[in-house]
Amino acid sequence: MTYRELGEAAWTWVRARVRDDDGPWLAEVDAVAPPADRDSLYAGLAGLAPLLAEIAAGRELTADERGLAGRVVERLAARARTRGEASLYDGLAGDVTALRLLAPGREAVAMRRIAELRTADGWDTTLDLEYRGPVTDVVMGAAGVVLAAVWAAGPGAADIADGGGTALLRRAEATEGGLDWRMWPGYRSSTPNFSHGTAGVASALAVAGHVLGRADFVDAAVRGAEHLLSVGDLTGGGFVVPHTLPYSQRDVEPVTYTWCHGPAGTSQLFAALARAGAHTAGGHDVGELRRRCLRSVLASGVPARLRPGFWDNDGRCCGTAGVGDILLDAYQDTGEGWLLDGARLMGDALVERAVRDTGGARWRFVEHRQDPPLLPPGVSWMQGAAGIAAFLLRLARIVETGPEAPAPDRPDQWWCVPDRLRTTRAGGGWPATLSG
Repeated sequence: MTYRELGEAAWTWVRARVRDDDGPWLAEVDAVAPPADRDSLYAGLAGLAPLLAEIAAGRELTADERGLAGRVVERLAARARTRGEASLYDGLAGDVTALRLLAPGREAVAMRRIAELRTADGWDTTLDLEYRGPVTDVVMGAAGVVLAAVWAAGPGAADIADGGGTALLRRAEATEGGLDWRMWPGYRSSTPNFSHGTAGVASALAVAGHVLGRADFVDAAVRGAEHLLSVGDLTGGGFVVPHTLPYSQRDVEPVTYTWCHGPAGTSQLFAALARAGAHTAGGHDVGELRRRCLRSVLASGVPARLRPGFWDNDGRCCGTAGVGDILLDAYQDTGEGWLLDGARLMGDALVERAVRDTGGARWRFVEHRQDPPLLPPGVSWMQGAAGIAAFLLRLARIVETGPEAPAPDRPDQWWCVPDRLRTTRAGGGWPATLSG
């Protein structure tokens, strides 16, 4: 089965999991009612938008797909007027992402609500955490909101990005090597890679600083990179930073290789610094640091399941599809063939591990600490077949047509691909203007 065929089969399975109860929602296996995060980008309805955008980059949408996209837009736009959570993967910035991808201009309602909710310290979380103040990170906090504002542009975006970035500067913690960001003040540890820590926050400050002309944002981003260099490992021509500092009490490997907590995601910081004109960090060329991160991923043995707990996930957040997509970003940016080879390695693993029948295709991840270890197949963008399908369809387009294939871009990676390839740019995205 080709990458395209498998991606379409996965979409067939995802589409069959869409239910309707006051608008569409994604039903995980055995779900009988919509979950609390039914609209989120991470696990819910908004996560269909980047998949539909990818499908549209390869072929015309069917009448059913267009109708579904319309229902997604109507549900999210209506909810955004009163929603109280601002974050990228669980809140309004995720709504901005979905609405901008499916109906450019409709994201304005979510942007206005984000502006209304902003405080001097950022955005107070409403999520089920042990903390109720402003969070800093890409997934749940100010960094993700700033990235969404810069990406979407339009009225109010500059104020959101400027205010959110300023709040992030105030949350920085000086270290011997540079600057570090924990998820919130007093959080028990530092998770320094992309999703919940310094690499993600510094990425947001770099791109926002560049478009706003805030040199202090860019300087802070460089200092964040310098902190990562001071706690990371550059041996063997690679670069890795530990999953957690001090070492996690959770049963995880000290170094992981994912979008969220490993060098795959952290590589995006060095692309952001390059965009911002900061060509070195800690005496190292940022383009070479990006390559070092990705060399480390491929040298690690990923995507083989070398031992229990090493590589149990094939999804976008924590596994194979997320790594593959980052490799494609870097390939389209640099044209270096080894990156495409790495992405195809990820795609081949997904082909091998797919569960296929007449209902489509899906994947079962592994939890090595339970018996039996196989988990039910997931549906969502970050932890299931929707995100995997989008990667496979993109991989197919690039293999078929080359590195100039259009790239449906998103708030958390747009700076990693050339502007000429970004599909949102024609609709008025950066760098046209943040304010108009």
